[in-house]
Amino acid sequence: MDAIVAEGLVKSFDGKRAVDGISLRVPEGAIFGVLGPNGAGKTTTLRMLLGIIDPDAGHRTLLGEARPIRAAHHVGYLPEERGLYPAMTAREAVAFMGALRGLPLREGRVRADALLEEAGLGDSRLKPIRTLSKGMAQTVQLLGTIVHRPRLIVLDEPFSGLDALNQGRLEGLIRGQAREGVTVLFSTHVIAHAERLCERIAIIAGGRVRFDGSVDEARGRLRPQVRVRTRAADGAWRAALPADAVTEGNGWSFALPESGVEPLLKALIDGGAGIETLSIERPGLHDAFVAIAGAAVAAELDAQKEPVA
Repeated sequence: MDAIVAEGLVKSFDGKRAVDGISLRVPEGAIFGVLGPNGAGKTTTLRMLLGIIDPDAGHRTLLGEARPIRAAHHVGYLPEERGLYPAMTAREAVAFMGALRGLPLREGRVRADALLEEAGLGDSRLKPIRTLSKGMAQTVQLLGTIVHRPRLIVLDEPFSGLDALNQGRLEGLIRGQAREGVTVLFSTHVIAHAERLCERIAIIAGGRVRFDGSVDEARGRLRPQVRVRTRAADGAWRAALPADAVTEGNGWSFALPESGVEPLLKALIDGGAGIETLSIERPGLHDAFVAIAGAAVAAELDAQKEPVA
């Protein structure tokens, strides 16, 4: 079954289309990433899926409900705009967010203590939010997103502003939720997070879905890259190199021929090229993103990367 189904979602603001006919399906239990640059329509799409705003056209179902609000108690949502009451303690903040989804405060406090301990924040559970670091406060808000044990977690740019250590903790938490059968949907403009975490992705640019499928399917749009270095600089064997071969120092790189690498290897060996190294590298998700969305969109995405703290 699908946790989320969207068909032809359209949304305009001040006469400008932010989302232009987006359709996607998020399978239950999957980690699904919505990947694209800032301004691509990711946040607007998530808000329509959750029922925070209504589409101008199209329809969506959330956990089988045509009216997403009916599934709200089964959803955990971390918006891009973070917000906690600074005077609340970490424990009370987590319990309070659970109460907003129907979890009794007493049970919320018990679960909050366990979650904070597991996240390495047990010693901070009674400290006010205003005394915590940004990364710690963001972790507290994330724990509040899952304390009521939702079936679906939706995270809007969850890695924004986190240092490498806290990014790693968040990735671990996402994987842990998925192991328990929870569906995780998150948006990001950082390709590395999607590549490490996601089973399926949707690439969005200009308010439209450019690709929807598995990470392997995205990579599969490009042929693997071959890199070979030889002792001999020239010889009759050079004719065996593909026409797209590019010189790299003392070697060459080119797309893996459709016939495979074996005929090329035989020609190089028989011709006395003297193979020093040969590698076959699968394209990364960044390469696939460039091929799918275009170099201009990929450059925009790269320019939005945050420096690692």
